[in-house]
Amino acid sequence: MRALFVAVACAGALVLALAGCGTGGYVNSGSQGSGKKLFVQACGGCHTLADAGTNGTVGPNLDDAFAQARESGMTSDTFTQVVSTQVRFPITHPSTGTPGMPKPDTTLPSCDDVEGSGFCVDDQDAAIDDVATYVGSVAGTGVQAEAPTDGKSIFTANCAACHTLADAGTNGTVGPNLDDAKPNHDKVVTQVTNGGGGMPPFKGKLDDQQIQAVADYVSSVAGR
Repeated sequence: MRALFVAVACAGALVLALAGCGTGGYVNSGSQGSGKKLFVQACGGCHTLADAGTNGTVGPNLDDAFAQARESGMTSDTFTQVVSTQVRFPITHPSTGTPGMPKPDTTLPSCDDVEGSGFCVDDQDAAIDDVATYVGSVAGTGVQAEAPTDGKSIFTANCAACHTLADAGTNGTVGPNLDDAKPNHDKVVTQVTNGGGGMPPFKGKLDDQQIQAVADYVSSVAGR
C-alpha cells in the first residue's frame, strides 16, 4: 500500500458518500488483531505506523496523516471508513507523479488467485475491513509497538510490501526478488542502511542490531 490518505480533511465528505457510489459499503465490523497482522504483512513496507512497528516511507506516515484530525475530534470510525475506501479504490497513478497505491488484488490478493505458498487472504472484503478497522483505531494515537528484534519480524514489518522472499511468504514487486538476487550479509547491511536504487535508507529507523538481524535473516534464507 503506497499513496494513502493524502487529505484526511476530506474524511467527512468521504463518509457522507459511503452509502453508495461504489465504495464497498460502510464498515461496521472488523478484527483489529487480524487487521494488524495483515497491515504488517501487506502495508508496513510502504507506511509508517507506530502501533504496528512499521517504518515504510514509500507512502505517507499514517500517524502524521491522522494525528491532527484525531486531536480535532474526528473519530476512529471516520478514519476506518477513509481507510476502507482508499484500500478498495486506490489512486494508482496520482497526477502529482508520486508513487500510486496498488489495487487490493495486489496488496491483499485472494488465495483463489495465488499459486504456491505466497501471501494471500481467504476473503478479500473481510481482510480490507480488518485492516481498515485496525488502522482507523490506532493511527495518530501515539501508541508505540515494541520494536521487533528477530530478523524475520523486522523484514516482515519493513520490507514485505516491496520484496519477494519465499521464507517470509512475501510477494512484493517494487524492489528486487530477494530469492533471485541472493544478497550476501554485507550487501543487505549496506542496502538497508543507506538505501539506493529507489529504496529508502533505514538508518535512523532501524538500529544497528535490527539491521544486523535482518541482514542475517535475509542472507541466510534468500534463494533457499
